[in-house]
Order: sequence, then structure tokens, then C-alpha cells
Amino acid sequence: MGYFWTLIGHLHTIAGPVTMLLYPLYASVVAIETSDKLDDEQWLAYWIFYSFLTLMEMVLQHVLEWIPIWYDVKLIFVAWLVFPQFRGAAFIYDKFVRENNQEI
Repeated sequence: MGYFWTLIGHLHTIAGPVTMLLYPLYASVVAIETSDKLDDEQWLAYWIFYSFLTLMEMVLQHVLEWIPIWYDVKLIFVAWLVFPQFRGAAFIYDKFVRENNQEI
């Protein structure tokens, strides 16, 4: 049973960089090569939100250290932003950023 938890721990460690960096980097390069504007919007919005999240993490580092499930919550949120089934980054951009810009 110890091997199982070790494997789960290693998968958890790898899941973050793969979900937050490797797949988005790959998908961004693919999006640049296509003529479809929707995938460009998704990945540009993703990098904006990911940069903002990283900046907020750096500012709030001492507070977030006290939240034991922060990394898991962040991983789930970033997965929602990334996965093409959800297109979370484009959703947030359309719902909150684009709507607010049209009111001005």
C-alpha cells in the first residue's frame, strides 16, 4: 500500500506542471498555427489569468501557506481554465472582462 501512496504523490507533483504549463504551452503553439480566433482567445486569456494568479500567489504567499488545500484548489481551478471541454479562461474573459469593456 505504501507504493500506491508514493505513486499518487508523484502523480500529484507532476500534474501541476503538466496542467498549468506543458499542455497550455503546446495548445498555444497549436492555436498560433490555426486560423481560428476562438482558440487564440482561449490561450491568450489563459496566460493572462495564469500570470495574475501567479502574481497573487507571490503577494499572498504567507497567507496561502496556512491553507493546506491551496495547491489542490489551484490545480482544479487551472484545470477548469485549461481543459477544452470547459474553456474556462475564455468564459471568464467573455463574462467579466469583455462585458465590462462594452459598458464603458
